[in-house]
Parts: sequence; structure tokens; C-alpha cells
Amino acid sequence: MPKAMTKAMTIIDKIQVTTMPTSAMPISAISANKPAPTRANKPLSMRNNQSGFTLIEIMVVIVILAILAGLVVPKVVGQSDKARVKTTETALATVSNALDMYKVDNSRYPTTAQGLEALTTPPAEAKNYPDGGYIKGGYPTDGWENEMQYVAPGSEGRPYDLFSLGADGQQGGEGQDADLYAQL
Repeated sequence: MPKAMTKAMTIIDKIQVTTMPTSAMPISAISANKPAPTRANKPLSMRNNQSGFTLIEIMVVIVILAILAGLVVPKVVGQSDKARVKTTETALATVSNALDMYKVDNSRYPTTAQGLEALTTPPAEAKNYPDGGYIKGGYPTDGWENEMQYVAPGSEGRPYDLFSLGADGQQGGEGQDADLYAQL
């Protein structure tokens, strides 16, 4: 056999030995080819049970969460108050439109004594009243679940005043407690 061929066969034999499954290899060959055991290649049962997070890692995560909460919470809290004001403005516009439809059908707005109930229950003197009223399911409340206030005739020459007393439910106030009036 030529020398080059013998060298090639030796290389092939080595490759076959190293690629052979460990179950088919002799024990001496397995221990000779196996690297020294490290934590990464130890079986799970032989590893130390000291896995987990350090106190510093946990503290870093808590600090990051606290910073994010400090930035996000004030913006979210402010949005709910703005949403209540917007809900109230929308409800006032809806009731105001229903009052205008009542006037078209009956030639006048409901009196203060009849109140907003005239939009859901027909008063005795109503000439034309649609089935189900002018607002289906009753008239809406403001964003704080308070009833809207209705006065006819209104102040400053308006045909009526339709307003919400704000978050505190009392006349006057500032910020969230300020009264909100329907735009006529």
C-alpha cells in the first residue's frame, strides 16, 4: 500500500472514532476524548443548587420599575379626569340636542318643573311626542355619575341652562369641581 494511502486511512479511522456514538465506543476511548467536567457540562443532578438572582440584581430591577411607575402613573391618572370632563361635555351636548328636538315638536322647551324627565316621559301638555321619548334609556348622567341640572328659562337671556356640577356635585368650584355648561 502506498504511504499516502496509509496516511489517509489513518485520518479516516480517527474521524470515525471521534464521530462514533459514545455508546459504541470503548470506555477507555470515551474517557480519553471527554473534556474535563465544568459547571456548564455537568449533569443537572451534579450541579450546585446555587442558581438564582443576587440581591443587587433584584434591587436594580425594583429601581427600574419604580422609575417607570413614577413617569407613567401621573400621566395615566390625569387622563381619567380629562376623560370624565369629555364624557360630561358629550352628555351635555346629547341632552341639549334632545331639548332642541323637543322644542321643534312642541314649540317650547320643557319647564323647570318638568325638568329633563320631559325627554323620557311625555308631559300632559306635549303635542307631539315620539315613541320611546327623545333619549332612549333615560337621560345620561355626567362623568361623575351625577344628574345634570336643568333650568328654564336660563340666565343671561338663554332659553335654558343645562349644566353639570362637576366632581364635587356642588355649585361653583375650580378644576375638576368646576361647573360645566352646555354650549348653546
